[in-house]
Amino acid sequence: MTKGAAVSRHSPRRIALASVTALIVALIAVAAAPAVPTRTTAQIKVLAAASLTNVFPQIDPAPSYSFAGSDALAAQIRLGAPADVFASANMTLPTSLYAQNLVEKPVAFATNRLVLVVPNSNPAGIKTVFDLRKPGIKLLVGTPTVPIGSYTRTILKNLALTSVLSNVVSQETDVRSILSKVALGEADAGFVYITDAKTVSGQVKVIPLPAWAQPPVRYGITVITSTKNHADAVAFINKVLSKQGQAKLRAAGFGAVKGGATRYRGG
Repeated sequence: MTKGAAVSRHSPRRIALASVTALIVALIAVAAAPAVPTRTTAQIKVLAAASLTNVFPQIDPAPSYSFAGSDALAAQIRLGAPADVFASANMTLPTSLYAQNLVEKPVAFATNRLVLVVPNSNPAGIKTVFDLRKPGIKLLVGTPTVPIGSYTRTILKNLALTSVLSNVVSQETDVRSILSKVALGEADAGFVYITDAKTVSGQVKVIPLPAWAQPPVRYGITVITSTKNHADAVAFINKVLSKQGQAKLRAAGFGAVKGGATRYRGG
């Protein structure tokens, strides 16, 4: 090539110029492309059984929680109350809501068992569940529609002790009401979950109930179909089902689901 001839198309100068041009074009294309939104974690609302009051915030403190009797929470869902997740102290209620297309298919995530609690002073001298047959005993149970009330009636039937229901002085709408009233000495005894009794250790005495008479107590969890935060609701449930979540449930006294908890995929 003669002096002053055009620079070869393969010269370093030409290659560098082409690279810079390509980079500029790429940057313009990126700037012009629509931004891909990053999903932020919403503060979901979780409707959960009263017996989960202590453990759920330990698993995930971020959600807004509403703890109450499972039947009352199910009624809220039927009325269209805005919420994202429902965790019940039984499988019956979420399964019923699923049949009505109000929630997605529920999964079991924990088990529990019933105990009898009496005040520390134990003025009625109750030593076993059979002492509830004494006249004048002031007994607390859950209403028939709340899981603790249904389970209580099942265990009394299994023990051939349904006659002690004549000693009931109040039917409570959730298990925490039973627990607090017994702890305060407002009743002689009440049926609660072992997990609830553990939360007031030292304030009540726990009387175990026969294992053979225990009803199967399985907790169910699901996404409410009206949620506007589906991905976050599913993420919360999987946090409950995770090894860490299950470990916190075990530490709180809940039992493991037979076969283990499975990942929730929704739908």
